[in-house]
Amino acid sequence: MRSATGSWRGAPPAERSEVSLRDRTAGWPRRLWRWTWRLAAAWVAGSVLVVLALRFVPPPVSGVMVQRWWEAKLEHREFRLDYRWKSRAHIARALPLAAIAAEDQRFFVHRGWDVAAIRKAMADAEDGGRLRGASTISQQTAKNLFLWTGRSWVRKGLESWFTFWLELLWPKTRILEVYLNIAEWGDGIFGAEAACRRHFDVGADQVDRDRAARLAAVLPNPRRMNAGRPSAYVLRRQGEIRRQMGGIDGSEFTTPLKRW
Repeated sequence: MRSATGSWRGAPPAERSEVSLRDRTAGWPRRLWRWTWRLAAAWVAGSVLVVLALRFVPPPVSGVMVQRWWEAKLEHREFRLDYRWKSRAHIARALPLAAIAAEDQRFFVHRGWDVAAIRKAMADAEDGGRLRGASTISQQTAKNLFLWTGRSWVRKGLESWFTFWLELLWPKTRILEVYLNIAEWGDGIFGAEAACRRHFDVGADQVDRDRAARLAAVLPNPRRMNAGRPSAYVLRRQGEIRRQMGGIDGSEFTTPLKRW
């Protein structure tokens, strides 16, 4: 029996134990829901704060760098990371121009997703062509910086989340600067400075348009294509990118590069 003070002092031990257990378990769905919301809110706030902080400081490491290290560890092979951050003042203008020409010519005019490119890719696939990717530089930066390679709906969802915040909190030139610094250009080679040094023995501030076009040519698959020892396919793609660079340079699509 419950006393006036709310205790079960007068009840038999078995009854007290049963009621105590029922009291403890009755509220667990509410507590679980509360903690789920707290964790979700903490993750949202934390991810946004990290994006905001990286607008001003160089990322010490990227998600893909960690992925490559882990893959090497699982395969019991050595992994050497070559990552040398350079501000955009020390990156030749030819490099962002080549990246835009090769990967995302509407980079400066879209807000993270190139709807026109997506529609064209879908139309080409419907006409019997191969479904090609339509990822923008913003999406690739989000993936390379915070996530991992590979295809899954989870990764695409997270990629969209980080792309939204990159576009909202960073200027376009910052997105391009980080992209060029963390892009993968070979086994353990990350960023334009490391790529230029390893493949051409020059700094990122000294690379010319031809070499910049070759680096951009291998971006879709830098672990199979080598800018230092280019295949016939890479050389053909280099020539195409070089022509595209001349076509978009000075147009509305590259106007912000005048201040690079």
